[in-house]
Amino acid sequence: MFRIRTMNKISPLGLEMFPRDRYEVASDLPNPHAILVRSADLHNAEIPGSVLAIARAGAGVNNIPVAQCSENGVVVFNTPGGNANAVKELALASLLLASRNITAGIGWTASIAERASEVPDLVEKEKAKFEGPELRGKFLGVVGLGAVGVMVANDAVALGMDVIGYDPYISVDAAWNLSREVVRADTLEGLLAKADYITLHIPLADATRGLLNAEKFRFMKKGARLVNLARGALVNEADIIEALNSEKLAVYVTDFPSAELLACKKAICIPHLGASTPEAEDNCAIMAVKQLMDFLENGFIRNSVNYPRCRLERHAPYRLLVANRNIPNMVGQITTILAAANINITDLINHHRDGFAYNIIDSDQQIPEPALEQLRQVEGIIRVRVIANVENGG
Repeated sequence: MFRIRTMNKISPLGLEMFPRDRYEVASDLPNPHAILVRSADLHNAEIPGSVLAIARAGAGVNNIPVAQCSENGVVVFNTPGGNANAVKELALASLLLASRNITAGIGWTASIAERASEVPDLVEKEKAKFEGPELRGKFLGVVGLGAVGVMVANDAVALGMDVIGYDPYISVDAAWNLSREVVRADTLEGLLAKADYITLHIPLADATRGLLNAEKFRFMKKGARLVNLARGALVNEADIIEALNSEKLAVYVTDFPSAELLACKKAICIPHLGASTPEAEDNCAIMAVKQLMDFLENGFIRNSVNYPRCRLERHAPYRLLVANRNIPNMVGQITTILAAANINITDLINHHRDGFAYNIIDSDQQIPEPALEQLRQVEGIIRVRVIANVENGG
C-alpha cells in the first residue's frame, strides 16, 4: 500500500485517480511514500526519509527544497502546461488592461456613483481621459516559448498582432505547436527594440533573475507596455518603477504585487490569479497524480525538475531503480554487483541530468537483500528501490 500525504487542498478529480486498494491518501499520514503539494512551503518542513517523490500541482517549485531533495534521492515533479490555458487567458486580458486603460476607467466610474443624474453626461465628457490603443497591428514580444508562451503567441496572432518570439531553448514540441507567423528574435535586445508590448513566460533561475532592468530598458521603445505573469523577480522592480515614472514604460501589468508597485499609478497589480481557475487546479492535480503513480508503480520519471526523464517498458517481474551521482563507473559497479549475485539483467536504461543519474534495471530474478545492501554502500549511490509488483507498496 502506497501512502500519499497531501499538504494542501488538492482537487478531488486528481485524488479520485488513486486506486483505494493500493493507495492511502491523507494530510496526516506518517512515513509517506510521496507528498502531493500546491502552495505549502516545504523549506522548513521535515521531509521524512520514507519520501520517494514530491509532486507539485503547478509549474513553479520555489516552495520545495529541490537541491536537498536531489541529494536525498527524492524526485520532484511539477505539472508544466497544466495551468497553461488559465495563464494564457490572463495574459490576453493583461494585454487589454495594459492597452485600453480599463482599470483606471472603472475606478473613475465607481467614484461618480453618487452623482445620479449627472452620470451619463459625466461619462461622455470624461471618457477621452481613458482612451487607449488597439492591439491589432502592434508588435508583441513573447519572451519564453514554453506551454504558455506558445499559446499566448498563437492567440495574439489571431488577434491581428505581429508577434516576435524569443527562446534560445525552445523545445521540439513547442516549435511544432508555434504559429508560422511568429517571427523568431535572435536576441532579447532585438525583441525589446521592436516590441510595443512585451510578455514574460520564462522560469525564474539565477540566469533570469532581474532579466529586465535599466540596462535592458535602453533597448525598448519609449512607451512600451510590459506584462509579467511568470515571476516577480524576473524584473528589477526599482528599475521598473523608474521606467514608469520616466515614461519609458507606459504600463506594467504584474501578477506579483508589492507595496511599492501598488503605490505606482502606472502599475496594474493582479493578486496572483494566473492559475486560479477550477479547470487549472483540476488539470494540475490530475497530472501530478498520474506522474506519482507512474513513478511509484513503475519507476517512470516524467516532468521532474531534478532528475532525468526516464522510461522503460516493463517486460520482467522485478525492477531495480537506482538514483546516483553522475560520476564515472557507476553503471559498471551496479552491474558487477548484480552479476556477482547471479542476477541476469533483461533490460537497462541510464539517464543523467545536472549531476544526478537514474537507472532502471529489469530482471526476471528477485534481487537478494545482500546485493541491495552492497549497492547502497557504493559511494555515489543515493537511493536504491525494488519494484516487484504494485501490491508490495514500493
